[in-house]
Amino acid sequence: MNLSKSRFIKGMQCQKLLWLLAHKKDALSPPSKEQVQIFSIGNEVGELACALFPNGTRIHFNDGISHNAKRTKELLDSGVGVIYEATFIYQGIVVMVDILQSTAQGLIINEVKSSTSLKEVYIYDLSVQHYVITHCGYSVKGANLIHLNTSYKRGESLELTELFTIVPCLESVQEFVPKIPAILQEFASTLDGQDEPSIDIGLHCDDPYSCEAKAYCWEAQRGIKGEDSVFHLTRLNGDKKLELYRQGVVRFSDIKNLDTLSHNQRLQIECFANKSVHTQKDKITEFLQGLRYPIYHLDFETFQLAVPQFVGTSAYEQIPFQFSLHIQHKDGKLEHKEFLAKSGIDPRAELIKTLLDSIPPNACILAYNASFERGVIERLAASFPQYEKELLHIASQIEDLMTPFAARHYYHYKQNGSHSIKLVLPALVPQMESAYKELNLVHNGEEAMECFAALESMPKNEQEKYRQALLAYCKLDTRAMVEIIKALEKLVG
Repeated sequence: MNLSKSRFIKGMQCQKLLWLLAHKKDALSPPSKEQVQIFSIGNEVGELACALFPNGTRIHFNDGISHNAKRTKELLDSGVGVIYEATFIYQGIVVMVDILQSTAQGLIINEVKSSTSLKEVYIYDLSVQHYVITHCGYSVKGANLIHLNTSYKRGESLELTELFTIVPCLESVQEFVPKIPAILQEFASTLDGQDEPSIDIGLHCDDPYSCEAKAYCWEAQRGIKGEDSVFHLTRLNGDKKLELYRQGVVRFSDIKNLDTLSHNQRLQIECFANKSVHTQKDKITEFLQGLRYPIYHLDFETFQLAVPQFVGTSAYEQIPFQFSLHIQHKDGKLEHKEFLAKSGIDPRAELIKTLLDSIPPNACILAYNASFERGVIERLAASFPQYEKELLHIASQIEDLMTPFAARHYYHYKQNGSHSIKLVLPALVPQMESAYKELNLVHNGEEAMECFAALESMPKNEQEKYRQALLAYCKLDTRAMVEIIKALEKLVG
């Protein structure tokens, strides 16, 4: 059996996935942009963690697995104390240890993750390493998970011993290791089978990772797709959706008793069936009457760094780098202000100054999903106490344009159970149905985040192109809010 550490983890998630990887790879979806980004971050964090154990010797992946295992043995036999990517093979199972320490008392396995906590799947990861290494004749005296510490705030320089948390896991690993032989027997039986395993969909399809066979298992094999899938029902947790599925309820039309559902779920089903729109004009009027002109439509874009680059920031802290502000006047006049930081420097101080210059005291500020904008401002206030009073005042003035949609005072069947602005806008303002699709290069917040983080490494001409794309995307977010207000006002007369 040829089994890598990563395939062992995949097998622990789903043995059907393990079989598909070996026998039917074309059923698997390629990694998403988000997954590729996660891999890249993992590599960056892994490299940085090596500095916790300096002067080690690196095993190079491209030299080949057999060569690397032989080289690892040579290094251990010669008394090398630290090896990066130490490689071991036992009965076709290959493991590569992120950071291996060799001591007089035995080996210490250190597994580095770019996450911020210990998860059960990491015990599986460490355990299979322990299993292989001990069967190669070595004594293991420690097994640690190294992850990022979000409570650490960076100073002028990066303190690696503070940035990383080392969690001893040997006891948990030793509890799991005896189960591995039976698990490997199961895996071998699955892989030897000529027929695809009959394993149904379930919560495991996204736990602990989103499975690359999900589109195959859900859509191609079971036809679970479309706007009327019960898996699109609003505010219904995964367990409940799967319970319906196992009862043969896959589409809205399969649901016989709507009384068991919430008001919003019934509304979604009824609007879809009738291709209708639900409005509560009195509630929408009440919301609009709570606003004052001019309305300041505000939207932030943020990015997150696994390894904090700026003083006072933490791992994965949301750092605002851009905002768009549309100022909507009662007479229809529209002004636009915007900010986009330079790449490679801390954007926060300049963003704060520009924001405070752009919004007067006691302004009526509107955001879509305002808890996000408030959170950004409150974190800025905590980090820059000299601006705390003004920033917290702005945060207190923000109203939430999402309110009438989240409360279902307006619901269009095309929203598919969601109140995201990306679905509300084309439903309420049909002429803007393709607005986000027609943007160049940057179409959503994830792409904006990735784009800004990558700007510094781009050639100058590329940088300018992507900066313009970022400005266009953020500007559309606040322009969308303006058009939504206009549409709501027209709706209630």
